[in-house]
Amino acid sequence: MPKITFMGAGSTVFAKNILGDAMMTDALKDSEIALYDIDGKRLKESALMLNNLNSSVNESRAKITSHLGVRSRKKALKGADYVINAIQVGGYEPGTVIDFEIPKKYGLKQTISDTLGIGGIFRGLRTIPVMLDFAEEMESLCPDALFLNYTNPMAIVTAAMLRHSSVKTVGLCHSVQGCVPHLLKRLEIDINPDETQWRIGGINHMAWLLEVTHEGRDLYPEIKKRALALNKAARRKDAEKHGDMVRFEIMRRFGYYVTESSEHNAEYMPYWIKAAYPELVEEFNIPIDEYIRRCINQIAKWEKQRDEIVNNTKLSHSRTHEYGSYIMEAIETGNPVRIHGNIMNTGLIPNLPAEACVEVPCLVDRNGVQGTYFGPLPTQCAALNMTNINVQLLTIEAAMTGSRDTVYHAALLDPHTSAELSIDDIVKMCDEMIDAHGDYLRLKKK
Repeated sequence: MPKITFMGAGSTVFAKNILGDAMMTDALKDSEIALYDIDGKRLKESALMLNNLNSSVNESRAKITSHLGVRSRKKALKGADYVINAIQVGGYEPGTVIDFEIPKKYGLKQTISDTLGIGGIFRGLRTIPVMLDFAEEMESLCPDALFLNYTNPMAIVTAAMLRHSSVKTVGLCHSVQGCVPHLLKRLEIDINPDETQWRIGGINHMAWLLEVTHEGRDLYPEIKKRALALNKAARRKDAEKHGDMVRFEIMRRFGYYVTESSEHNAEYMPYWIKAAYPELVEEFNIPIDEYIRRCINQIAKWEKQRDEIVNNTKLSHSRTHEYGSYIMEAIETGNPVRIHGNIMNTGLIPNLPAEACVEVPCLVDRNGVQGTYFGPLPTQCAALNMTNINVQLLTIEAAMTGSRDTVYHAALLDPHTSAELSIDDIVKMCDEMIDAHGDYLRLKKK
């Protein structure tokens, strides 16, 4: 009977998806499930929900326990076979609010701010120390466990775990498996995505769709033709916009479609959100402060749906497309599955550095998660990845050394931040954010 520990279990809807998937999987139905969080109210809500789900879809076969606060964390981790990580250090308030509001004072606009950019840097600085605390405890309490990380900034925190602990770790994101279905639907190409073949590799949120075929036919010429026509029409003044405008322009200029959304990639590059060209935001339909709106809406929505989910004794579930349950099932049964995972670049993409965390196809079976050789990226795609990897590596270094100067270096090399602000303002902004985040950051004092 495997033990699954869920860190950040107060994320009730996500816990339902991942752990509900486990309950719908024969090899995982009898699991011991340990829920851990530092928020007692949210932990209780998730426990109620999962107990109801366990009863309604799993004949109460899983054993569910709750563990509140740092003192109970070791009990949650002890003997775990799988540790699911979905924490958000600092939460919406104060963490995310600080990440948006202070840069805004300096004229720096953001969309999502959880993966790169100044917000991604500081989310990484808050998160790495906590995850390495988990790792230290896992090394003694469950040294053979697999750590399945869903927390952003994905490449930053996953690489920190892999480089600075012995814990077996894979970073998981759903942007890859949703890439081709989304693209075909957007362009109204009437082909079943399950009948296509495709190759995707790169880094999290900036992996590249290098090939996509159907019955041996290259779909890229038709994709590019339709995308160009759609964007050309949408860029006209007062025209109806769509949500892929940045991605289609990236594909037009650099040759390949990128996995993550336009609102994300708009802040990973220096071309889109520019004070000198404010019209680009409207022209390319870039949603400034999008993550703030999402958080506010999710909080309001949760108030309405809490009873529906938490207190529903007939709660149902269908297995989702999230990789977590498929990975655990493959390891338990030995039946192999192919996923895209975030792992260290052990020569898998030769024109990216070995220190980088890359997103590539992986084989999973009883041997765990095994990355497969992907090959070199087109030069322009690797170069764009490197602009992000530079920031990722420096953020990890800053978290590990506590160096304020290295925080500056990460921010100064960030594509969007450096394109908009002066060196002096970037340093001042970092200092203000360091002070505002306070004890969440384990940096050296001035």
